[in-house]
Amino acid sequence: MKTATTDQPAKELATMQAIVQDAYGEAEDVLRLEQIDRPAIGDSEVLLRVHAGGVDRGVWHLVTGLPYPVRLAGYGVRAPKTRVRGREVAGRVEAIGKDVTAFQVGDEVFGIAEGAFAEYACAQPGKLARRPETLTAIQAAAVSVSALTALQAVRDHGHLQAGQKVLVIGASGGVGTFAVQIAKAYGAEVTGVCSTTKMDLVESIGADHVIDYTRADIADGAHRYDVILDAGGNRPLRQLRGALTPRGSLVIVGGETGGRWLGGFDRSLRAPVLSRFVGPPSATCKQVRLAGRSSLISAADQVHWRCHRDAMGLGDAGRVWVLTRADL
Repeated sequence: MKTATTDQPAKELATMQAIVQDAYGEAEDVLRLEQIDRPAIGDSEVLLRVHAGGVDRGVWHLVTGLPYPVRLAGYGVRAPKTRVRGREVAGRVEAIGKDVTAFQVGDEVFGIAEGAFAEYACAQPGKLARRPETLTAIQAAAVSVSALTALQAVRDHGHLQAGQKVLVIGASGGVGTFAVQIAKAYGAEVTGVCSTTKMDLVESIGADHVIDYTRADIADGAHRYDVILDAGGNRPLRQLRGALTPRGSLVIVGGETGGRWLGGFDRSLRAPVLSRFVGPPSATCKQVRLAGRSSLISAADQVHWRCHRDAMGLGDAGRVWVLTRADL
């Protein structure tokens, strides 16, 4: 294994400070700072000296263990299996396994790691990319999960084309802010939906039109969209259908109510069932796991990201449902 040279005492090298949890609950009740062993890396892993860690909505789910199905997904039924939270990361390569060739000690990188709320974290090389000079570590740490979710939703599942009209619901959130910018980069006409206080933010990141959902109805019948990306709220499927063009597509990213069992994801569960009985035989509805897809991270240096602190905590990475208008 190749390691970075250092003059620190051996005892300090063996441990690190980290934010840990041993039980599920709200952050102020279960998270604490503790000195723990520094993670050991395998032959195909990278050790990062963490400069910044991002907070997306998925972190809250893992801290609280809610909704309950999260625990059944391998994170621990009664208590967390992994003590250190955090996946979005930016930092410096501190050490590399003997099989790693993509990075060298000292490289500044960002991407996805396990246990990013610590001084050091392990990562797979395929889930990292070199940090562009135009991004600070703090900005880059907010990109990975939320931006990957937005990129897959807009490009891979919305199949957005230049000139199309796209509606981004939740445009001021972690996923929504990236979705607006990605859609603009693809040449779309973008309408963002947000609250009154976030309208200036959404306009500043490139939205052509901004709708204040507290004052206007997105399904007023006057406007229809080729793609609707719903990353916020739980609007009825029929209402969203009314805002689509005849061949338009709806992409649902999350949509939470805070329920302890389904947490608002029941709409995503109902959508594919509905498509089987209502949609034509050719209609498709796909459920896609997002956070593990690492090959898209390098797209960050192709798009001019603007990272806003007030949007960092609102991302929702996890699943995307893709439906055509005929499915609804």
